[in-house]
Amino acid sequence: MDVQGKVAVVTGAAGGIGAAVGTRLADAGARVVFADRDGSRVQATADDVSARFPGRAVAFTGDVSAEATIRALIAQAEEAFGPVDIFHANAAVGGLGGLDATEELWDQTWQVNTMAHVRAARLLVDGWAERGEGYFVSTASAAGLLTQLGAVPYTVTKHAAVAFAEWLSVTYGDRGVRVSCVCPQAVDTQMLADAHAAAAQAASGARAIEASGAVVSPEQVADAVMRGIDQEHFLILPHPEVAGYVRRRAGDRDRWLAGMRRLQAKVTA
Repeated sequence: MDVQGKVAVVTGAAGGIGAAVGTRLADAGARVVFADRDGSRVQATADDVSARFPGRAVAFTGDVSAEATIRALIAQAEEAFGPVDIFHANAAVGGLGGLDATEELWDQTWQVNTMAHVRAARLLVDGWAERGEGYFVSTASAAGLLTQLGAVPYTVTKHAAVAFAEWLSVTYGDRGVRVSCVCPQAVDTQMLADAHAAAAQAASGARAIEASGAVVSPEQVADAVMRGIDQEHFLILPHPEVAGYVRRRAGDRDRWLAGMRRLQAKVTA
């Protein structure tokens, strides 16, 4: 898709991947709504982009785990710029912990990492299919293709995000709806810093991610996302080595599991 002149919404856009992707979209000529629950930070991000690309950025404050918030977000985008062409479901929570993770954490992680994607798609995809064009971008994670040590709610909900993106592509891909799923490993964001600062189990998971590949910047992820949208690729891998890990996992699951257990023992030693 050529994003020039398109209307885009990016969630989780106060900083990190969301801010970087929104900035790249604006630079390429899109008009962008930056959405985040952190009102002051997302406004500052949108203001910075507006200063560089006048008329191409506005901010929205709200928690996208609620359908009413997503509905209001889409309405603001339509009022500011017109019908939404691209929706990047990027907002996420870490979901750190193992079997001790609370019901509250499981619910929060599920609502943000998975159901926010479902709710946005409910509001947009049928209209895109009628128009014959639209683009849904899902930020999942390499954890959604593999497993993240020390973060079972995160791993499970990111697997679900990948599965939902695949379902959207299969179901609506022949009706003009394009879908991309972004699956990075370690990215230099607040979420990674929070993992390091968390309990030992979660911190060991962060170290395991870093041990398996380079820590990339949000801007590097944004560059990969822009290439993926331009070429309409489903799977966007800012860490290309993830493709090899996925093939090895599929080729011999028992061997892969044994290797993951060794990695877990190493990072927790």
